[in-house]
Amino acid sequence: MIRSLTLPLLAVVMLAAACTGARTPTAGTATSPSAAAVADAQRRVLATRYLAIATVGNRGLDRAFHGLDGPDQGDLVAARADLHDAAATERLFDRSLLAIASPSAIEATAHAVVSVNEARAILTSKAAASASLQQLRRYEQQISAANDAVVQQVRILRTQLGLPPAETG
Repeated sequence: MIRSLTLPLLAVVMLAAACTGARTPTAGTATSPSAAAVADAQRRVLATRYLAIATVGNRGLDRAFHGLDGPDQGDLVAARADLHDAAATERLFDRSLLAIASPSAIEATAHAVVSVNEARAILTSKAAASASLQQLRRYEQQISAANDAVVQQVRILRTQLGLPPAETG
């Protein structure tokens, strides 16, 4: 999978070098960009792909939890639907994240993010199966702790991708 990114990244790096007025190589010199330049370009591509799926995921979670904390707070059926939506959003994010071909260190962190996010999705699904609002509310502290674990792993991933910390609210 990584190889599928190498050729386009190489083209981007070579185009960038050409646009900066780089000298034309003389006979016998290497024409390939440095490994660091390719790695940096690949990291930027991965960061862009990550941000695209994270933005969609965060919007979905914001909608679900806004409803749960706001207008649906006293409505068990609506609250359960919000939690089902949140769990589906979490799982879609996981599938999308794992579909991004990454170097091994970043891929290992992505798997760690998915692992803790799946644990949160399981709790969210259990809460969605609650028979009463009181039972549903008992899951809030567990879901909050699971969210902290996700935030911690996402922070590591964002650092590896050269991204600033995520905004939390």
